[in-house]
Amino acid sequence: MKRTQTKTIVFITGAFFSNSVWDEWRNYFETQGFITIAPSWPHKDATTAELRNQHPDSAIASVNLKQVVAYYADILKNLPEQTILIGHSAGGLITQLLLQEDLAVAGIVIHSIPPQNLLKYNLSFFKTLWTSLGFFTSGKKSFLMSFPEWQDVFANGMPLSLQKSTYEQFLVPESKKISRDLFTSAAKVDFKKTHVPLLFIAGSDDRFVTASSGYSNYTHYQQNDSVTDYKQFEGKNHLVLIQPDWEHQAEFILNWISGPVNRISDH
Repeated sequence: MKRTQTKTIVFITGAFFSNSVWDEWRNYFETQGFITIAPSWPHKDATTAELRNQHPDSAIASVNLKQVVAYYADILKNLPEQTILIGHSAGGLITQLLLQEDLAVAGIVIHSIPPQNLLKYNLSFFKTLWTSLGFFTSGKKSFLMSFPEWQDVFANGMPLSLQKSTYEQFLVPESKKISRDLFTSAAKVDFKKTHVPLLFIAGSDDRFVTASSGYSNYTHYQQNDSVTDYKQFEGKNHLVLIQPDWEHQAEFILNWISGPVNRISDH
């Protein structure tokens, strides 16, 4: 029996970000007839200001990557229909891991952190993660990115006023275990496994997840016959979700969804 076309989108937030980063995206897709949710990560169901006031937070610090993936898997299993996943940064990697479990009808990964089996080739990414790995600090305390790090790694190329406002509005404390787990089997992707349609979005100016990393991630899926697509946008840094004209990326994704997802209604 064929399913009807899914109309639910689950947005998967990346590390270091409040789930409020999706607010305008949710509104955009809801006006197009979709039902959307953007669950906060475990222990992050609060405002950005509240989470930062609680830093260092031992509850946030206790969370590892496997727990976050399992948390989203439970959400997806309890939804009334299979969904489309849209993930950003670590949320992109989580999307890739969830697609391996056949928990969605399609996935879109935006500036996705590369999986463990590609990180050994990516020294620049390791360098950008160095402070959040916190090897010489307690793993029982959460990590909060400094404003200079935010400027250099996430908000490069933006006006100072926008760098400041986005830092205050969206940056939240993070578990050091998340960054450390990126180098373990918890973040390993099986590129040879057949998967539902998957779209990679990359940005030319992203210093955290470079366009070359995104393209490498994409090309490793070419070992199977599944639908896998790639699109690079010029002038986009890691804050692509909230950069001016973010609607261009959202519109591209909407048009992509109307193709591949419609063709797999019997998946």
